[in-house]
Amino acid sequence: MDYNRYYRQIREKLDHLIRTSASEDYASVSALIGKNHAYIQQYIKRGVPKCLNDRDLARIMDHFSLESDYFGSPADFPTPSPSGAALPGDFSPDDYVLVNVYDIHAAAGAGAFADNNDIHNRLAFRKSWIRTSSNAPAEDLAVITVSGDSMSPTLQDGDHILVDMSERHIRNDGIYVLRNDDMLLVKRISINPITRLCTIKSDNPLYEAWNDCEPDALDILGRIIWMGRKI
Repeated sequence: MDYNRYYRQIREKLDHLIRTSASEDYASVSALIGKNHAYIQQYIKRGVPKCLNDRDLARIMDHFSLESDYFGSPADFPTPSPSGAALPGDFSPDDYVLVNVYDIHAAAGAGAFADNNDIHNRLAFRKSWIRTSSNAPAEDLAVITVSGDSMSPTLQDGDHILVDMSERHIRNDGIYVLRNDDMLLVKRISINPITRLCTIKSDNPLYEAWNDCEPDALDILGRIIWMGRKI
């Protein structure tokens, strides 16, 4: 039984009963059950105590001539299913991977986020979906936050990005997280098929591109395979 919901219903019904009464208030009902004048007000407003004992509740019901079922019963509030009503019928936790969300902002932070222990949260991704973009194990995946407008309109300030940290070398064109001195940067990187040199650029045309970069000289931290945005 969900007793918290049941106790809340008692408080709400008792509050309504007192407020609509022509002769009673919090203090008088407190005196009715032999308590100090603020007892019922604290009970209703703050949930202290969590519940009234059966004797006090019976005295209140008798005083107001209430039916025995006026306040309901715990049976009216069954415990919610742990699986949740909104989950699909074929839901299985084994079908999902939990990815660490690090409190790191790409383009505005120092150090490799893979070594940062400040895990802010975790996000669940379906394993079958992950496998369409990456074969990386969970420990090589991370979610971080975009900072700045250099990748606008593709990525906006505050967007969350899923980074495949197993991709430390540029094999294909894509959007990567790389480290330049003490900055983490999110940039689009493409490879010239003839010279095999890289072009590093921002999607925002206001930012200058870096041309003819040696791939082995780049400190790549991972490739971005997903983004999420608040609306």
